[in-house]
Amino acid sequence: MSRPPQARDKLAFLLSLVPYLLDRSHATVAEAAAHFGVPEEQVRQAVRLIAVSGVPGESSQYQHNDLFDIDWDAFEQNDEIIITHLVAIDDSPRFSAREAAALIAGLQYLSTVPEQADRDVVGSLMTKLTRGASGAPIEVAVEAVETDGTLGLIREAVEHERQLEFSYLNSRGEREDRRVDPLRIESLDENWYLRAWCHLRTGIRTFRLDRMSGVRIAERPITHRAADVTLPETLFEASAEDVTVTVDIAKDAEGLIEEYIVSAEAATEPGRTRAQLRMAHLASLGRLIVGLPGFARVLDPPEAREAVAEWASRALSRYENGSSDSAS
Repeated sequence: MSRPPQARDKLAFLLSLVPYLLDRSHATVAEAAAHFGVPEEQVRQAVRLIAVSGVPGESSQYQHNDLFDIDWDAFEQNDEIIITHLVAIDDSPRFSAREAAALIAGLQYLSTVPEQADRDVVGSLMTKLTRGASGAPIEVAVEAVETDGTLGLIREAVEHERQLEFSYLNSRGEREDRRVDPLRIESLDENWYLRAWCHLRTGIRTFRLDRMSGVRIAERPITHRAADVTLPETLFEASAEDVTVTVDIAKDAEGLIEEYIVSAEAATEPGRTRAQLRMAHLASLGRLIVGLPGFARVLDPPEAREAVAEWASRALSRYENGSSDSAS
């Protein structure tokens, strides 16, 4: 025999019922009762209590506009619940349009990850963010990228403890066939990386997914597991072949490239830092620096400055070609 709801239960139910009703343009008593698993009469009593709840005004007395209100005709005649007047809730802090757009973009990216099965939940949350923002969010779209399929295969290989075989384009522009035991997948900025035991190099290596091609799951079980080896705390480790690059960067932007900084000192210009970066190869320097417009500039060595200039030139050329194609 179930006990009658106590005062604490009624309050908890009210705190759940109000957001439920606000999230819908209207709801019937039967729908609300089924959603919360309570008797319909309990819902009716709660709705009547909502209608006499509110926040006192400046006079410390309750006036009409200080109370919630509902469409009484719809409630009494059709058992429909429609809140027609809100109190205090509209004054609660909201995401700005830009904040909501940023969160929606992140959720869209999450929904493109192959293993993200519950996309209905993601879609529902994006709808709530759009509706609850202080202004209309800027429309954004995140396109699925080529690495999505690769990411799904790697997840499957990790789950079933199977080796992976693929062709890899290394930092010198050379392509090699690799066979690895996948251990962990991590993301940094917009890139995904696989950390694995490489049978060709007989050691732990990090592979960027967009440089992997022809990825397939092998029938062989892995011979090295994450618990059997020591994975470095950082995604990238120093190597004797690394290149040291000196950059001038705004102090506020240091955190964006802290993974690469090996030493830093105050620059002559206030608010800026002279930092030494450790790079595995100069090919990735262009993307890094161009992604910090106005915040960072390369000082040394000359070949690093040339690499950034070439990367920016190629990017600009692709942009201009795309613009001319769309205009024609």
